[in-house]
Amino acid sequence: MARYTGPKSKVSRRFREAIFGRDKALERKNYGPGQHGNSRRRPKQSEYAIQLSEKQKAKYIYGVLEKQFRNTFKKAAAKKGITGENLLKFLECRLDNTVYRMGIAPTRRSARQLVSHRHITVNGEVVNIPSYQLRPGDSVGVRERSKTLEVVSSAASVNTSRFNWIEWNGSQMSGTFVTYPNREDIPENIKEQLIVELYSK
Repeated sequence: MARYTGPKSKVSRRFREAIFGRDKALERKNYGPGQHGNSRRRPKQSEYAIQLSEKQKAKYIYGVLEKQFRNTFKKAAAKKGITGENLLKFLECRLDNTVYRMGIAPTRRSARQLVSHRHITVNGEVVNIPSYQLRPGDSVGVRERSKTLEVVSSAASVNTSRFNWIEWNGSQMSGTFVTYPNREDIPENIKEQLIVELYSK
C-alpha cells in the first residue's frame, strides 16, 4: 500500500502550514527548509509553480499519492457540479479521513493505520482499505475488541471538533457519515480552483 514516508517537518515548512498536525520545527523555524529558506529574497513563482504547489499540498494533507489523486480528480470532473468542490468532497469521504474527522485517531496517518490494521468497521463489517469511499448513511465504528486501544481512547477523550456532515456517538464509539460536506464546511486551507486549472492544461 503506497503512502508518503518522507520527512514531515520539511513539508510543513515548505508550505508554512501544519500539514501533518502540530510541528515544533515549524513553530521554531517559520520559513522554508534548505540553506536559502530564510532568505529575504524569494524568487517570484510562476503560475504553474503556484498551481503545482497547491496540488502537492492537497496530496500531503489527505495522504494521497499522485496516481490516486489524479484518478480522484477524474472522478470529480465527471460528476455534475463544480469540479474543485467535488474533488474535496471525494477526499473528505475517504474512510481514513472520516475516522480522523470523527476523532477516533489524532492524525490522518494514525487513522490510516487503524483502518489498515482492521480496527475499523463500516456498517458492521471490517474494512481495511483507507481509500474506501463512504456514502451518505454509512455507519463507521471501532471494532469491539479495539475500543480499549490507548490511541483510540486518548484521541476520543481529547477531541472536541464536530462536523455537521458527521454524527458521532462517543459512548458507542461509532458515527454516521450523514452527507457529503459543503465546501464552506471543510476547514482545510486549499485553493481547489488552482488544482482544477493545473489539470486543465
